[in-house]
Amino acid sequence: MPTKRDYYEILQVSRSASVDEIKSAYRKAAIAHHPDRNPGNADAEKRFKECAEAYEVLSDFEKRTRYDQYGHEGLQGEAVHDYSHMQNTDIFSMFHDIFSGMAGSGGGARREGPSRGFDLETQVSITLKEVQSGVEKDVEFTRHDHCETCKGSGAKPGTKKKICTTCGGRGQVVQRGFGGIFSMVTECPKCSGQGATIEKPCTECHGSGQTLLKRKIAVKIPAGIHDGQAVRVRGEGEPGGEGGPHGDLHVYVRVTEHPFLQRDKNHLYLELPVSMIQAALGAEVELPTLTGKTTVQVPPGTQPGELIRVKNLGLPDVHGGRPGDIVAKIMVEIPRKLGKAQEQLLRQYAHIEDEAVLPARKNFFEKMRDYVVGDHTSTSEAKS
Repeated sequence: MPTKRDYYEILQVSRSASVDEIKSAYRKAAIAHHPDRNPGNADAEKRFKECAEAYEVLSDFEKRTRYDQYGHEGLQGEAVHDYSHMQNTDIFSMFHDIFSGMAGSGGGARREGPSRGFDLETQVSITLKEVQSGVEKDVEFTRHDHCETCKGSGAKPGTKKKICTTCGGRGQVVQRGFGGIFSMVTECPKCSGQGATIEKPCTECHGSGQTLLKRKIAVKIPAGIHDGQAVRVRGEGEPGGEGGPHGDLHVYVRVTEHPFLQRDKNHLYLELPVSMIQAALGAEVELPTLTGKTTVQVPPGTQPGELIRVKNLGLPDVHGGRPGDIVAKIMVEIPRKLGKAQEQLLRQYAHIEDEAVLPARKNFFEKMRDYVVGDHTSTSEAKS
């Protein structure tokens, strides 16, 4: 999931802020960053949506408790709205009690007819091997849904909503002051901006038109998907208003670490240890892949840090392109202890190559004596 800013920092409130302080801070920040006041400013629109997400979490006791304890990770699996895919007027309609009276901003206007529901987001973890093959994962989450009893109307079956007599169905009323010079459009207090009232609420949803629903669905994760990318599941978001269609569910993918292989785009990299003899003489060695093992040829005279590439054993391209490779970096291992036969062979090789090496079977004090005597002799010769 993409990196998110601290919610308290976004609203510029302390962690001990009250609900009223959070509400006030959100209203102030949302108004300042609203796209209508910052036309063409993509950064302002992004800030505006960040404010809405921060307010949704910090104004909810359970979500705020989880966030305070575990941060953004504590909200995994929670039905938090995906504001990045929302229209700005949708956000105002969600929190219309905060923006009442903002004429021209879409805050108090009643939406006519059915409207699309909001998007939700959650996440799922998969392995690197599942990235290679693609996988189907079960995802569990909780969302609102249309009440089956009243079909989302909120009214008791057999009854209907009635047009609000206070606002005449507009969802807004105009308040005038200062001798009629100043006027302000506010949400209708009787129907809460809905333009209609329910005289006999549904006994199942108590007039809300929605009920909580636990969902478990199978989501197909395509091969080659990258960490942080999302799969959109159509129609699994929140229900729309007035019986409108559901929004979508965005399932963000987290790819767990592999014990040997590291991903770079579609290629897989690893460090392959070989002995100095194998590096010098060449050898056939095994290396791990996502489906088991394979063998590669280490050419004679291979140097530390050289790369060996195995074609097409990396990850598939999510868009159907050429698969990546496995790239092994050679790590030459030097033995820390040698047997007598091994030491003799290496000393013979050193003699042939005329390499300067430490003499055998000399302890520290013997080496130190030779060093001191040699140093003294060199100094005396220098004086003479």
